[in-house]
This record gives sequence, structure tokens and C-alpha cells, in this order.
Amino acid sequence: MAAAGHRTPTGASPVDGYRQLHAASLADPGEFWLHAAGAIDWITPPTTAVDASSPPFYRWFPDASLNTSYNALDRHVEAGRGGRAALVYDSAMLGAGRTYTYAELRDEVALFAGVLAGLGVGKGDRVLVYLPMIPEAVVAMLATARLGAIHSVVFGGFAPAELAARIRDARPSAVVTASGGLEPGRRVEYLPAVHEALALAGSAGTPVVVKERGGFASGVGDYREPGTHWVDWDEAASGADPAAPLEVAATDPLYILYTSGTTGAPKGVVRDNGGHAVALAWSMQGIFGIGPEDVMLTASDVGWVVGHSYIVYGPLLAGATTVLYEGKPVGTPDAGTFGRLIEQHHVTALFTAPTALRAIRRADPGGDAIRTHDLSSLATLFCAGERLDTGTSEWIGGVLGVPVVDNWWQTETGWPICANPRGLGGVPLKPGSPSLPSPGFDVVVLAPDGSPVPPDTEGSIALRLPLPPGALTTLWGSDERYRDSYLRAFDGFYTSGDSGYMDADGYVFVMGRTDDVINVAGHRLSTGAIEQVLARHPAVAECAVLGLQDPVKGQRASGYVVLKAGLSVDPVLLEAELVALVRTAIGPVADFRTAIVVEALPKTRSGKILRKTMRQMAAGETYAVPSTIEDPAVLEALAPLLRPLSAP
Repeated sequence: MAAAGHRTPTGASPVDGYRQLHAASLADPGEFWLHAAGAIDWITPPTTAVDASSPPFYRWFPDASLNTSYNALDRHVEAGRGGRAALVYDSAMLGAGRTYTYAELRDEVALFAGVLAGLGVGKGDRVLVYLPMIPEAVVAMLATARLGAIHSVVFGGFAPAELAARIRDARPSAVVTASGGLEPGRRVEYLPAVHEALALAGSAGTPVVVKERGGFASGVGDYREPGTHWVDWDEAASGADPAAPLEVAATDPLYILYTSGTTGAPKGVVRDNGGHAVALAWSMQGIFGIGPEDVMLTASDVGWVVGHSYIVYGPLLAGATTVLYEGKPVGTPDAGTFGRLIEQHHVTALFTAPTALRAIRRADPGGDAIRTHDLSSLATLFCAGERLDTGTSEWIGGVLGVPVVDNWWQTETGWPICANPRGLGGVPLKPGSPSLPSPGFDVVVLAPDGSPVPPDTEGSIALRLPLPPGALTTLWGSDERYRDSYLRAFDGFYTSGDSGYMDADGYVFVMGRTDDVINVAGHRLSTGAIEQVLARHPAVAECAVLGLQDPVKGQRASGYVVLKAGLSVDPVLLEAELVALVRTAIGPVADFRTAIVVEALPKTRSGKILRKTMRQMAAGETYAVPSTIEDPAVLEALAPLLRPLSAP
């Protein structure tokens, strides 16, 4: 399916045609994105694509207006597709689910928008959403957008202090939460955390809407105290009037999303309404190849950017069906969960993080649990969130029997910087690469002095300004902090913070964060490149490589590997094999001599390995356990293995 009037040139090869399309998006972004804007229903259609009058701050579609919630729901109902499945809720935790048609979801959203309006929420106000993976999370986001308000979704289960920091920064007019969330083997109580966070933030009087879930220790009635305003979701909805979608400027904020792992004051990424809608609509067609007849399962959380873009907004803007999954890739009940979801819901596209695939591989190296299911509906597996190593990619591709397509992007960009345009016919896949830059993203690899590096030379990956529609417009409440965080390193460029290289064909290879490049006796080496080698070993499920201080060579690489389930190996022999692999693939210059078997690697809830924290522990530095950590016990178990290595 071609995207919004843009087709690859007739007679051109897929890769040449796409290169011409990408070049056109850079040469004349106004023409390109005004065409793409045709996929959106506007109240006031745009005549200008970008306002570049105040660089480095750019505004997309400055003369246009719309409502994002209307575009995600009402317009499909009005086009006669109200009976089409919009949202499929599947809870492996409860063994339950529900399907909402577009008409049903629109009505739920309109009603809850009425609840928020009754609490005084209006255009430009903020609504903090602190919910688990239940339909009400999607409803709350879309209801906020319906009123022209700004939602800020915080991952359910964040500690009170972290939640309070976001409340202080966003100053919400209302908080939407639930009794709690479900994790394998435990229940996480939300209401005590919300109550404490509001007190810490000095916002105890902020209205709180609670979706009651059975089986939790506390309920909304426990917090109806003098000076507070806690209401039950269902009670409030029963007396509310549905709210109509409100017209907002394309440049008005749609949401604030705080970046994971922040220290100090949180960084709130601001996304606008118009550019966001246009970019996601284009990506659904051009990159993911998803249309109204398709079903998309994005195995993420609505608290992360992937959940915002490809659980909620992207599929609904495209008129497709989106699956909201409450569960894990393994253990709910087994490593065949994704196969069950694909078969039961006729999933066309699965989007998940490499860490989920590695967890499945570790639990079921043969992929037998997934193969017991009918996978015939699945066309493509998409990955993002961490670097996809070639071993995992080849393994899951063999299990599912479909192309495995990596894509690279960030919370800040909102949609893929680099991807394989499957909806335009695709381009050849290269192992280890998320393929080519997406339209509007002018990707360059720079040396420390800001000069471009030759092909196949690693450097800092940067994006030439202006960023395309859908990317962040600033940080909430601080334009200057936006400049300092992203724009200072290289004049005229957004600094991604990732290192990598571009080959002679223009394919981008992302190797890791720029601080994951180590200097061994004057040789700059990517820890990501070493990790790629370690991951090839048949016993290794996942790994992390750190640069540790060395009194002679400055730094040295040390590897930490997790074995596949059920394997028992001699750690001394395995270390020798891994050292030999690195020596063969990268060379003696890597000076790789240490590979330690560990039970698990510390990760954020979105699947990113906490390499920086591990480095700080190994160096004996003061470190803070990130608020986004999935399991603090993993760091505790690693401590004895890391601390001795900090000494010369």
C-alpha cells in the first residue's frame, strides 16, 4: 500500500524507488508532508507544511486544526466502519478479554471525556494516566485528546517519588488510575502510591478517577478524605454526558511522555497533534503496511512510546484492529504466548522488543511452544527497543517463518528513524541493520569534531534539523533544556546519543549508546559489536559487554552472558570459546578476556539493559537504581560479580 499519494517510481527497483522517495522528502519536505497530510481529516486543512521562522524550534502544519481522537475513532464510524473491531483486550493474567468495535470504543471515549470535563478538565489541561494494560488506559488517552487536553501516561507501578516528580512537572488537573496492576505471581497496589505521590507533590486536592479492579487491598473509598476528590470511574460515567471532540491547533500538544531512566528533574517529551497524526498515519501504511483489514499486536506497554504510537494511535488512525495484551512473553502461561495471540486474534503484524524474543528463546530454544499454534495470518515481525542481534533475528525468523524487520527510533522521535518500508514493497534486509532512514529523517554519522565520517566508520548518529512531523517539539516547560539535551553537541543537528555507522548502501547500523564506545590502548571499539559476536554462541541467550577501567590499556571489555534455559556448561570452557570468537571476529585489538555467566541482566521495564548502571557499579562509582528497573534483585545479585572487577 502506498502512503498518502507517494509511490515508488514505476520501473525502479524497490531500493532505488525508496531512495528517490526519501530524497524527495528531504528536498521538498513541504510538498511531501502536505501530500501525506491527506490521510488525516482536518477541520482546517493545512496549506503550509512547516513554520521554520524560529529555528531550532519548528512547527508542523501551523495553519491547520483537527482533533486526534476524532481521527482515531469518529471518522471511521462515520465512514460506515463502526462495526469493525478497533480494540481487542486480551488478559493472560485474568484469562479474560473483550473486543470493542469502533462505535463502542468511540462511545466509551466520549463518555469518559464527559467525566473529565465534569471534573473541570479543558483544552490545554494535563491529565496524568497511571494505569495497567487495561482498556481504560486507551480510553483515558483518547478521552483526554478529545477534550483538547494533554495526557501524560506514567508506567503503572512507578514508585511514589518518581510519580510525584512527574506530577510536579506536568501539574495535572486530574489523575486517572486503577486499583492496581497484575504481574506474574503478584499484584501491585496503585492507590497507596498515587495517594503518597500527590502528597509529596503538594497536590492532594487533585481529582483522582479510579477504575476499581477486584482482588486489591484498597479501593477508592479508602481515600475519600477531607481536602481530596477521589471518584469511582463507573459511578462517574453513569452520570456523565458524552463529550464531542474539540478543535485544536495542529501545533497544540497532544501528550507529554517522560523519558525512561531520568535522573533529577524528569524530561517530558512534547508531541503535537497535527504532525503526530500525519507521521503515524504515514508510518502505518508506508513502514508497517497496515490498513483497515489488518490486526496489529504490539507487545509493549502504553506507558512507553511504542505503546503510544503502535498500540493506541497508529493502528486506530489507520482504521485497523489493535490488540492490548496484559501479560508477558513467557510465564503467562508459557513461551508459546505470542503464538496463541497470533492464532486467536488473526494477527497480521507483531511488534515487540528483542529482549522479549531473547526471553522466549531462553525458555524454549527450539521454539516448539510457538510452533504448536497456527501462525498463518502473520506477515511480519517488527522489532525495536534495543539492538536486534543477528542470532536472535535468525532464530525467531525460523520459528515464525516470516521476515524479521528491525527498526530504530526513540521516545523523542515518536516513530521510526530508520526502518524497512514494508508497505511500499520493502527493501532488502541486512542482518544487524534497521535498514534505511525514514522519510524526513536526514541521518548522518559524525566524528567528535562534527565532520561526517566515511562509510563503515563508527561515529555519533545525528539527525539534521528540522526533524520531520511526529518528533518532539520541545521538552515540557523548558525550551532551553531541549537545546541543552539534544541540540548543543553539533550545530544544526539533533544528537541521538547513539553510535553506529552507515555502509556504502546507506544502511544504518546502530551499535549502542555513545558512552558504550570504549578506548582500548587507543583503539575505539563498540561494545555492541562485541555483543553481536557473543550472541552468536549457541549457548548464549543474551549478553552485555562493559568497558572497565584498565591501568595499562585505559579500558578493557568484559562480557556478561545469560545461558539458554536448561543448558549446563563449563564456565571456564565457555569463556575460552567466547574469547576465541571475539578474537576471530574483531581481532586481538579488542583484548577481550572475560566472559562471566550470570542468571539475568538488569533491565528497564521496556527491555533496555542497564549497562550504564552496571558500569558505575563495576567502577565503584555512586549510582542510583533507575526508577524504570524491572527487578532490583537482579542488580543485587550482580553486585558481587561486578565490584571485584573495579579494582586494577
